[in-house]
Amino acid sequence: MHIKQLIFATLIMLGLVACKNVPPVTSGIGTEKIAHGQNYQQRLIVDNQQLASQLFISDIKTRMNNDFLEVNLALTSKYEKSLALQYQFNWFDKDGFVIESGKNPWQALELHGMQTINVKGLAPSRNAASYSFYVREVNEKFYKF
Repeated sequence: MHIKQLIFATLIMLGLVACKNVPPVTSGIGTEKIAHGQNYQQRLIVDNQQLASQLFISDIKTRMNNDFLEVNLALTSKYEKSLALQYQFNWFDKDGFVIESGKNPWQALELHGMQTINVKGLAPSRNAASYSFYVREVNEKFYKF
C-alpha cells in the first residue's frame, strides 16, 4: 500500500511539473537609468552576448508630453531571421525610486530580419524623471504545445 501511495504522489508531482509554463529567458540587453536628455550610449547593458550580436538599440529620443516623460527607442536587428522578443520600461522618480513597481508588464515584439522598429514608452506618472529599458529574447519552443 505504501508503494502505491509513493508512486501516485510521484505521478502527481510529474504531472504538475509537466503542466508548468516555463518563463522566458530574462537575459538580454537594456539600459541603466537614463534621465531626460542624457546620453544613452554610455548607459547600455549587455547580459546576453548572443542577443547583442543580433540586436542593438540604435537611437533613443525623449521629450516631455503634457508633463509626462515620453521615450521613443529604435531597436535594430542585425540578424537575417525574425526574433521573438519582449521589452519593458521601468520608470523612476527624481530620487531614483521605482514608480509603480511590478505594474510594467513585458510587451511582446516580433522584429523581422534586418528591421528597425520604434518602441514608445510613456511614463505612468508626472513624477517620472528617468527610465530604464530592457529587451529579451523569448525562446518559443517553451511555449509551443
